[in-house]
Amino acid sequence: MTQRREAQRLQEVALLLREEDDVAVARRSLEKGTPIVHGSQTFLLKDDIPAGHKLAVRGHRVGEPLRKYGQIIGFATKDIAPGDWVHTHNLGFGKGEGSGEAALQPPLEFCTEGAGLVDYVEEAERRLFKGYRRADGRVGTRNYVAIISTVNCSASTVRAIADHFRGAEALRDFPEVDGVIPLIHKSGCGQHLGGEDYKQLQRTLAGFANHPNVGGCLLVGLGCEVNQPDALVHNTGLVPADRIAIGHVEPPPIFVIQETGGVRKTTLAGIEATLKLLRRANQARRTDCPVSELIVGTNCGGSDGNSGITANPALGLAGDMFVRQGAGWVLAETPETYGAEHLLTRRAVSREVAEKLVALMRWWEWYTGIWGATIDANPTPGNKKGGITTIYEKSLGAVAKAGSTPLVDVYPYAARIVKKGLTFMDTPGYDPVSVTGLVAGGCNLIAFTTGRGSCLGFKPTPVLKIASNTPLYERMPEDMDVNAGAILDGVPIEDVAREIFEALIAVASGKKTKSELQGLGEDEFAPWTLGPVM
Repeated sequence: MTQRREAQRLQEVALLLREEDDVAVARRSLEKGTPIVHGSQTFLLKDDIPAGHKLAVRGHRVGEPLRKYGQIIGFATKDIAPGDWVHTHNLGFGKGEGSGEAALQPPLEFCTEGAGLVDYVEEAERRLFKGYRRADGRVGTRNYVAIISTVNCSASTVRAIADHFRGAEALRDFPEVDGVIPLIHKSGCGQHLGGEDYKQLQRTLAGFANHPNVGGCLLVGLGCEVNQPDALVHNTGLVPADRIAIGHVEPPPIFVIQETGGVRKTTLAGIEATLKLLRRANQARRTDCPVSELIVGTNCGGSDGNSGITANPALGLAGDMFVRQGAGWVLAETPETYGAEHLLTRRAVSREVAEKLVALMRWWEWYTGIWGATIDANPTPGNKKGGITTIYEKSLGAVAKAGSTPLVDVYPYAARIVKKGLTFMDTPGYDPVSVTGLVAGGCNLIAFTTGRGSCLGFKPTPVLKIASNTPLYERMPEDMDVNAGAILDGVPIEDVAREIFEALIAVASGKKTKSELQGLGEDEFAPWTLGPVM
């Protein structure tokens, strides 16, 4: 005989985010056969529903759209009844509201000059942090020396140079320096000379060499590669931020293995050059700087069904606080904005900015299509296990990181970010590649949300990790910096947003993140490889 279960009110066991939504999100794991009371109706759960997953609150026929966040997240592939578990077995990807000309239709309330639409904090009242003021005027939150490989063929040499400076004893005489980092990658040759892949790699490497968190750098090449070090300096106008002097500019030191006499000799020469860079970098001191000097990049990885309810919206509110301070706030991961871009284009300061974003969506449709893929392949197995079903659902939750201020510009991958306020950078959704582009663009902080437990760190830019649920935060306390899951326990989202805001300012002033305390962040440097390898 089946035991009769006690009826549960929907609002006590699940979150209905909008009255017009067709699904609610389970606060905890729910058992099959549980009666759910929603308004005047009572329905039984047809399946066990894991925490973070969706249950239907109204019925749908095959082909009908279902809504969450008040937006379409997919289309029924089977008939769905109230109480059904809604996931990959009955909800599919189709043509949604976000992509195409619909994203450019009215209301375009912000498609005018955006000035005045942000309630800026008076300059005299803006917050300060302790940062490294560079000669070009930008401000760093860290002070690293970078050894940069122009091609994978010089990667081992670069790592050998950096390995010489491992440990506190090696840097004992340089207390103002955070470390010596090797920036190595798998590219630099087998490219079309002058092609888009070549230009993008050079832009990325130059962005790190000239980053405000880098107090000095040197370049190491092999000698016969496509991406020649001297061409990198010439094509990008590369002059590190700490090496601009009145009346002249000085490029970074360059070592070419084939010209220097081999790996061992290049390693020794690189060590001597690095010592000189360390002495110079060690002269930097933290001073009071306005928060308006910060550029914060955002990313989400290992998202779950709670990411778009807790961590991402809280981070978006924190972003609004930074924008009000005059800072930069950057959204990225273009494939994880697909289907939700209309929420950004309607906040663009001009139609031109809106069209840039829509053009990216068309390019990504083409780019994935030439490999026989679709953008809806993006939700990972971990995303789906955590409750995310389609790219629309993932994107609608991810775009919450953008907060509510006007979109002022859209940048190519790794392009230098020059405008403050909310901007967008074209990157893949893959975390290391996306964050590489953001840091190359000048982001001196990264705020990273996760529902499954991504452990990403990234040198030279510190990464603050924000958990979307309390079980994750309690299970991985050495990796998660902030618990946005407290929102599900009744803590106001504004309080969590303020906690994120204050935590980022503290990190900007030198407080180490959990990933920094573990020494993570050297192996995540991963420039986006676009074209064919020849």
